[in-house]
Amino acid sequence: MIDINKAFNSVPVLSNASFFLKKGEVHALVGGNGAGKSTLMKILTGVYKKDSGKVIVNGKEVDYKDALGAEKHGIAMIFQEFSLIPTLTVAQNISLTREPQLKGHLIDDRKCKERALDVLNRLNIDIDPNEMVGSLSAGYCQMIEIAKAISKDANILVMDEPTSSLSESETISLFSMIKQLKEKGISIVYITHRMSEVFSICDRVTVLKDGETVSTSNCSDVTLNDVVTSMLGTKAELFYEAKETKARDRSNCGDFNLKVENLAFRNRLKDVSFEVSAGEIVGLAGLMGSGRTEIAQCIFGITKPDKGKVKANDKTIKNKYDSLNNGIALVPENRRTQGLVLSHSIRDNIALPILEDLKKGLFVDDKKADAVAESFIKRLNIKTDSAKKVVRLLSGGNQQKVVLAKWLAHNPKLLILDEPTVGVDIGAKNEIYEIIRELAQSGISIIMISSELEEILAVSDRILVLYDGIITRELENNGSITEGVLHNAIQGN
Repeated sequence: MIDINKAFNSVPVLSNASFFLKKGEVHALVGGNGAGKSTLMKILTGVYKKDSGKVIVNGKEVDYKDALGAEKHGIAMIFQEFSLIPTLTVAQNISLTREPQLKGHLIDDRKCKERALDVLNRLNIDIDPNEMVGSLSAGYCQMIEIAKAISKDANILVMDEPTSSLSESETISLFSMIKQLKEKGISIVYITHRMSEVFSICDRVTVLKDGETVSTSNCSDVTLNDVVTSMLGTKAELFYEAKETKARDRSNCGDFNLKVENLAFRNRLKDVSFEVSAGEIVGLAGLMGSGRTEIAQCIFGITKPDKGKVKANDKTIKNKYDSLNNGIALVPENRRTQGLVLSHSIRDNIALPILEDLKKGLFVDDKKADAVAESFIKRLNIKTDSAKKVVRLLSGGNQQKVVLAKWLAHNPKLLILDEPTVGVDIGAKNEIYEIIRELAQSGISIIMISSELEEILAVSDRILVLYDGIITRELENNGSITEGVLHNAIQGN
């Protein structure tokens, strides 16, 4: 891809960006939120049409109008949000839109299954083609997406944040598959915000910043700091470097207290008890499926536990209305489907939890809503040209800040953060960590769930380790806990 330019509504998104992919390599494409990574790859895969520049595949310039045109040149993209249909089988998903047909235009299910078995066997994926996709884990869904692309004879795969919803074991399986694909001569563009993955699986790395190509390097020739510095444009200070939790004075944080007593929910939580005091940051660490999200949902009142109680200052929380009335807020794991109304503006999203406070008679006071939105845009450094900008047009990091702003406008006493930096670039992560620490220092209690161990260690005062629905360890984060110690505790060792 040579000198690619793209603008939306006369606003440049890509400016002479270039990207060169070799046969059989894994090439990382990194950059901050809004750097232009997804736009560049959507041009490659036919989702967007470039304004100018050249795309050359196997020595020949190509120009296609849509994703089908890209597929004809062996190019496919595996998006962060899966494109699979949960109510169809594995075989039906793999053949979707390309179903083999019998006479009378009926679908040939036998050939669908044969096609699926062929590609699954080639990739060493042990899945029953008749299995309904809705019953499979995220790891298997990721593999089916890859199988679907390979069944279309793709030899260039673009993977957008492929591990964002995978467990550690599923990530290992994905990396093994990527190595197999590489050995078969398939080229992979790997988009990620998890910098450690770049050096685990990739051969080269290209950095985009503000729509321009900053650098392309062999991964063996650069360090993590080099890459992050190129992304941010300044010398990098990695977000997980030492934080003196013992130095934080919480004596003036108020008297808020949360008690979780003997929570049990199906087989996912088993007699879970703990407390959170005012201004304290408690990290919940554990493998996917260990019960972390279920705890958050029980505290917020979305899920009713089979047994046990949640109390805020001795008041029992029975549902989400009790939670809101007692100052409990939840920033959910999936901001796009659970945390935001993507088609609405920044202002409208921030106003949602506080509409009653913004009323003037029967209607919302627009001036008051504007003022609240502007104050949080400034406070959280949300990058936008207007409070009326539609949220889906923001970068991932700025979308996450809008979710935070929405709940901070509600003046919470306890803020539950479930994977607050998924899909957020390293610069925005730094900003979110600072926001979390400032909130705690102001007296707001924080429960933080994260799959990134360095994140838990960087932010938490105390860490609760969950394994199979049980709290197995409680660790005071006094600076002596290493990532290795926490990793072993999470694994049940």
